[in-house]
Amino acid sequence: MNHAVIEAMAATGETAESLAAQIGVDPKTAAKWANPGRIPQTRHRSQVASVLKREVQELWPDVFKRREPTWFRRWVDIEHDAVALRWFELAWVPGLFQTEAYARATLAMTNLSSEEVDELVSARLRRQAILQRSRPPLVVATLDEAVIRRRVGRDGTLMREQCEHIAACAELPGVQIHIVPSGTPMYLGMGGPFILAELPDGTRIAHLDDQVRAHLTDETTEIATLEHRWARIVGEALPWTQSLDLVREAAASWT
Repeated sequence: MNHAVIEAMAATGETAESLAAQIGVDPKTAAKWANPGRIPQTRHRSQVASVLKREVQELWPDVFKRREPTWFRRWVDIEHDAVALRWFELAWVPGLFQTEAYARATLAMTNLSSEEVDELVSARLRRQAILQRSRPPLVVATLDEAVIRRRVGRDGTLMREQCEHIAACAELPGVQIHIVPSGTPMYLGMGGPFILAELPDGTRIAHLDDQVRAHLTDETTEIATLEHRWARIVGEALPWTQSLDLVREAAASWT
């Protein structure tokens, strides 16, 4: 348990119910803030600390030990709290399914020091813990076939291991993976990757990448547009079993 949060709640006479009412969240969400590793979303954190008459760092010191870029932290919080993630990737393996070698190879292409690469690889792999929770989010990932066909590394070893790892992830209870075959004509996914997250209260937030940093949106019309595109993209993809067969075939092809 997070004893700092429990002690602060006791000292201020707050319960999960009273705290939730003041913050505007479900009491079950507030109760989870007393569990190890469960940190309020960025927009709630300071408010909770104020109600409990503590500093954020006193209650959740790990907030200040995080290794991912500051601009990316809000999405990591959203990803952590989501009950469902719908993820489309045109060129990269989704971060939640990357092996350490693949993650390191992608980050090594950027203008970062070896120490910075190490930190970001660790942060990326740490995010994958959500897939192993007792109640993981539903993660539905749709990938263009180019993701599993483009070589990364000097030989096929890295991609063989990466494809094998994707196949293993596809067997997890909360994961579905679909592949859009390379022979598919031009389709809406060619406009770029995106992720749709659904939070416990029904809020939907989207993550869109560009060459510099992520753009997050909860704007109703933009979410509606992305959900429409998602439905069209999934319609072009193979069913789960055929997709898994294709991933395994790709793994075997990397020698």
